[in-house]
Amino acid sequence: SYKSSKREWKPLEDHSCTDVPWLLLFILFCTGMGFICGFSIATGAAARLLSGYDSYGNICGQKNVKVEGIINSGLDLTHKKFVFFLDPCNIDLVHQRIKSLALCVSACPRKELKTLADIQKFAETNGSTLCSYELQPSEYTTDPRAAKLCPQYPVPESAPIPFFHRCAPVNISCYAKFAEALITFVSDSSVLHRLISGVMTSKEIIMGLCLLSLVLSMILMVIIRYISRVLVWILTILVILGSLGGTGVLWWLYAKQQVSASAVETQIAKDNLQALLIYAISATVFTVILFLIMLIMRKRVALTIALFHVAGKVFIHLPLLVFQPFWTFFVLILFWTYWITVLLFLGTTGSPVPNEEGFVEFRMVGPLKYMWWYHVVGLIWISEFILACQQMTVAGAVVTYYFTREKRNLPFTPILASVNRLVCYHLGTVAKGSFIITLVKIPRMILMYIHAQLKGKENACARCMLKSCICCLWCLEKCLTYLNQNAYTATAINSTNFCTSAKDAFVILVENALRVAAINTVGDFMLFLGKVLIVCSTGLAGIMLLNYQRDYTFWVLPLIIVCLFAFLVAHCFLSIYEMVVDVLFLCFAIDTKYNDGSPGREFYMDKVLMEFVENSRKSMKEAGRGGGAEGRELKPMVGADEE
Repeated sequence: SYKSSKREWKPLEDHSCTDVPWLLLFILFCTGMGFICGFSIATGAAARLLSGYDSYGNICGQKNVKVEGIINSGLDLTHKKFVFFLDPCNIDLVHQRIKSLALCVSACPRKELKTLADIQKFAETNGSTLCSYELQPSEYTTDPRAAKLCPQYPVPESAPIPFFHRCAPVNISCYAKFAEALITFVSDSSVLHRLISGVMTSKEIIMGLCLLSLVLSMILMVIIRYISRVLVWILTILVILGSLGGTGVLWWLYAKQQVSASAVETQIAKDNLQALLIYAISATVFTVILFLIMLIMRKRVALTIALFHVAGKVFIHLPLLVFQPFWTFFVLILFWTYWITVLLFLGTTGSPVPNEEGFVEFRMVGPLKYMWWYHVVGLIWISEFILACQQMTVAGAVVTYYFTREKRNLPFTPILASVNRLVCYHLGTVAKGSFIITLVKIPRMILMYIHAQLKGKENACARCMLKSCICCLWCLEKCLTYLNQNAYTATAINSTNFCTSAKDAFVILVENALRVAAINTVGDFMLFLGKVLIVCSTGLAGIMLLNYQRDYTFWVLPLIIVCLFAFLVAHCFLSIYEMVVDVLFLCFAIDTKYNDGSPGREFYMDKVLMEFVENSRKSMKEAGRGGGAEGRELKPMVGADEE
């Protein structure tokens, strides 16, 4: 019945907690993440990471406990606060670590030491012994063991790394091999030097251009509703010209080939002629199908333009929406910083174990060695959770805007009201939605890792299967992300749990499949054109500004940095715009399904969307399919068409 269906979609009427068990599970999972951090700190990993430790398992700058079977362990190194590597340039590229004896010293050598006598003098002057603990400074030049237990000379000038108490060579030329392994595309150091100096010379211009891209993105979000119709026409003309041009060229080539083939009767000429005929026919069929699709979709494109127009109004009424990407990015950066810190802790946690060289390594034994797997799952789930919180916040704010008839009665800050509803009622739904994405993402990442490991080893069939599986999982992830976003919108409207919301949203989307296709193809292309516009504008400004720098001509890298940043900024802002359009569409579809503009069932929609519905009904009536409720004049409540 109508009453029950209206009760099912009762926008913003009542709020109830959704998916509470999933919220409890998520809190439990986060507690586990906290336990990993606490465990690594409690087992001394934090102290080992920050203070550093020597090859015998002693932490620098404190008293240590004796490790069974290891000489030189359990020393009091209270006054020796820095880690010094005897051969800092001996780097294991496979495991990305320094293969050298490490000692705790009281000071790093601040100048180059060329002989054992210099090392001995440094020890006597500064009280910092750079040779192994069993050698006294007086024995450096006399004991034959000094060749093995003292650093390789010349000892390079070094300085402590801030916060991490490691002595690092000031001249990093010895890391050239390591850098080469990481940065394989720069073989000429002079090119690298010119690139870096170029960036440093024009850093003010780079910052200015990055700011320009930010301003352009904000302006575009306001004006895109006015130019959306123009963008659609540009897209349509490009598609028509492209398909007609391609087909015409193929038929022209076929006709030309036919004339030349009649003169030369060879098998190759015949094969080429036949191939061209097949291509030309295929292109013609494709063009005809494309034209038919565009003919069918033309009315739905009008809805996309109307939705873009309303989305522009949403940003005027809810200006804080523009700053959503900033908050999300800030929270993600905080979480990723925490995650990387704990990962570094995990790298130095565990029990001291002697290795084959007789030195100490810290390894986790038993089930604890799988903790980093849990940590990786945490990275994906919590990152997806943060992104889903953004989607739910945007959905909640836009739903409030759409279903408030009198726009002047909107809450003072709908965004904060939406955040409040999210925290009080819907965190469980967000946790469940993000977990489903995580379930798809993890197998895809595992397959990508396997594919990378087997590169060049596996046969063509296995490679093809792996790529197919990765591609299928990627497509599934994209579809689920889109469905999740619509499920969050349904939850924001009705306060229903995730599964009910996803089912309701899916039904609405299936009923409006052609409209969804139009919005996702035309709408996405319009936003892509917007991104291209911002990148081109910023790039052009960059070329003009950098061209005036006569003292600096190598401006390729600054321009690339600026264009990449401009694209990233445009993507962040316009993805919010895309989100708003998707939420508006679902609200519009629900509005048209359960209301018809008659008294008691007035539309909530904006006047631009109302004009679209009115025009659709008029065209249906003219086509002889309108009548009854379809042909009825729309009567919105006062305030529904307020700007």
